[in-house]
Amino acid sequence: MEVRGNAFLRLRSVLWNMLGYLTCLFLIAATALAAPANLGQGFFDHGVVVSASKHRGVVATCDEHRRNHVLAWLSDHRGGYELLMVDALTGRSEEFDMPFPAQNTAPYASLLSSRNRFYTHFNSYLVEFDVARREFTFVGKTESAMAMSFTEDDEGVIWCATYPRCGLIAFNPATEKLTDYGSVHGEKWSQYPAHVAADDTGWIYVGIGTTRSQIVAFNPRIRKAKTMIREGRRRKGYPYLYRNVNGKVYGRPGDASQSRWLTLYRGQVTRIGEHARMRKKKIVSGSQNLFYKRFPDGQRLESCDFIERKLVVQDPGSRRKKVVTFEYGGQGAPLTTVAVAPNQTVCGGTMFPMRFFCYDPATFEWLNWESFGQSNTVLTQSNRLYVGGYSGGFLLAWNPVKKWSFTRRDKVESNPRFLTDCKPIIDRPHDLIAIDNGQTVVMAGTPGYGYTGGGLLFWNRETHRRILLDHRDILPGHSTMSLVELTDGRILGGTTTRPGTGGQKKVSQSELYLLAKGSWDVVWHEAVFPQAQEYSDLCLGPNGCVWGIVDHRRFFVFDPVQRKIVHQADTGTRFGSTVMQQGPRVFVRAAENEIYILFIKGVVRVDPVTFELRMVAESPVPIRVGGDFLQGQIFFGSGSRLYSYTVSQ
Repeated sequence: MEVRGNAFLRLRSVLWNMLGYLTCLFLIAATALAAPANLGQGFFDHGVVVSASKHRGVVATCDEHRRNHVLAWLSDHRGGYELLMVDALTGRSEEFDMPFPAQNTAPYASLLSSRNRFYTHFNSYLVEFDVARREFTFVGKTESAMAMSFTEDDEGVIWCATYPRCGLIAFNPATEKLTDYGSVHGEKWSQYPAHVAADDTGWIYVGIGTTRSQIVAFNPRIRKAKTMIREGRRRKGYPYLYRNVNGKVYGRPGDASQSRWLTLYRGQVTRIGEHARMRKKKIVSGSQNLFYKRFPDGQRLESCDFIERKLVVQDPGSRRKKVVTFEYGGQGAPLTTVAVAPNQTVCGGTMFPMRFFCYDPATFEWLNWESFGQSNTVLTQSNRLYVGGYSGGFLLAWNPVKKWSFTRRDKVESNPRFLTDCKPIIDRPHDLIAIDNGQTVVMAGTPGYGYTGGGLLFWNRETHRRILLDHRDILPGHSTMSLVELTDGRILGGTTTRPGTGGQKKVSQSELYLLAKGSWDVVWHEAVFPQAQEYSDLCLGPNGCVWGIVDHRRFFVFDPVQRKIVHQADTGTRFGSTVMQQGPRVFVRAAENEIYILFIKGVVRVDPVTFELRMVAESPVPIRVGGDFLQGQIFFGSGSRLYSYTVSQ
C-alpha cells in the first residue's frame, strides 16, 4: 500500500507539473499576442506588465500529516492579499485570502510559532494562520500600523513591535487575548523597530532605528518602558538584538562594532564588550525577507521562485534535489515608472518584485527581466535609457539594441551598465534630467535611512566622471524633488521637505532655487509658495518660463528672469491630485508647445498662451504612474497595468 501510494503521488505530481507548464506556455503566448483592449474615449488597456507577486515572508514547515509544505505571504499591486501554501512534494497549492483589506500595505515581518502557526501584522491587523487547520484562526484590529519585528516569549505569547510610533502588541494563542500596549517610546521621526526580544523573566526589548538608534526595555506587568542607551551613545542605524539560550537578551547599538555588546536582563543593561559566541534560541521570525529553509524532517528548502513558480527541496542525506512547479493567483506587480526608450518601445519598472519591462506597441510583445533594484526615475538620452534607482541612489545606462544582461557593479559588459551610486546622499532618486546638450545627466532625490537632506549627482556621459553635491551645498535640510534646465544653461530646482526614510524633518517649507551654470552654486532661492511642502514636477514651457506643480494640487508658471510666479491655478478643486509616484513624470510633452498634465482623474491640456487648463479626457482608471508620449499616445500606469490615451489630432 505504501509503494502504491508513493507511485500515485509521483504520478499526480507529474500530471500536475505538466498542467502547470502548459498553462504557463498558454499564458505567455496569449500575453505576447494580445492586442490592447479598447476602453472607449481614446483609452486602451495594454495589459499586466509583470504577472508575478512578491513574497513577504517564506517558511518551511509541515501540515498535520507531517507532509512538508511551504508557506508564503504574497503581495501584488493591491498589497498583501493572501497566504500561499504549497505541498513541497507535489507542488499543489492552496490560497487563502487575507481576512482583512490590504489597502496597499503588506507584511514587513512575520513569525512561525512553536505551535506551528504563522503570524503577521499590517494595516493595523494581527492575523494567525493555523497550519494544521488550514485556516486563519484569529484576526484582531490594533491601533498600531504595521509590525517590523516579531518574537515569541517563553510562555508562548507572540510579540510584535510596530512602525511608526514604536508600538508593542502581545497575543496569547492559548487565551486568544490581544493586548495593544500602544507607543512605548516617542521620537520626532518615524521609528523602525527592526528587532524585538524577550528575556526569560518577561521583559521585552525593542531595538529602534534609524535617525538615532535606541533600545527600549518594557515591563508588561506595570506597562512601563525605559531606555537602555544614553543620549551621548546613540548612533544612526539599527540596533541588533537576539535572545540567547541562557535566558538573556544580547544587543549592539546602531552601527556599533563587535566590541560594544550589551547584555539585557530584568530591565537592566550591562556592557560586556566582545561577545564571540552567539547561542541563539530558535525563534523563526524575520523581516519581509524572511526565508526559513529547514523542514521538520531535516529536508531543506533550497529556493522558492515566484517568477518561474518553482521550488527546490534538497535531501540532506542523499544531496538529491527535487524541483516542483506550483501556481498562484494575483493581479501583478505595481508599476513604478513608465517611459519611452530609444528604440521606440515603452519601458519602465515594477517593485515587489523588482523587474524591468519593455513593451512594443507595434507587435504587442512583452519582455521583462530581473532588475538591479527599484527603477524610480528614467531618462532617454541619445541611444541610452538612464535609470535612477532605489536603494543606494544608483545610476544605470541601458542600451536597448544589445542583449539584456543582469547588472553587476564590476562588469562593464552588463546591460544595463552600472555607472555609480550615491548613498547615503541620495537613496531614493526622484528626478533625472540631461543638460549641456545631453552631455551631463543630473539626478536628484532624498537621502538614506535616518538622514535629512538629499543632494545632486552630475554624471558626465563622455568622461564617466561625477560631481556629487551634498544638501549643505544646495539648501541644508532640503531634498530636491524636481529639476529643469533653463534656456541659458542654469538649473532650476524644486525641493521637498521630506527627509530620508525614517529621518527627521528639519525644514518647514520647500523652496525653488537656481544653480549657476558650470559652478553649480546656488545663486537664488525662495519659498515662493509659503508653507508648500513639495515642488512635485517642473517643465520648461514656451518663452523660457517654467511650468510646475506644487504639492500635487497647484499649477504655476515661473519666470526665471524676474524670479517670480506669473500665473497660478488651484487644480486640486477642479481635477484632484496629480500622479505622485517617486519619480512623478507629471508633465507629458507631445509636441514643442503641446504639453499635458496627468492627474489621477484624467488627462489635462495646458494652453501655451493663456495657461488655461482643460480636461481633455477623464480616465476610466485612476492614473497612478506618470508616463510618456509615443506615436500619438500618452502611456501611463495604473496598479499593475499599462494604459494609453490617444491624443486627438
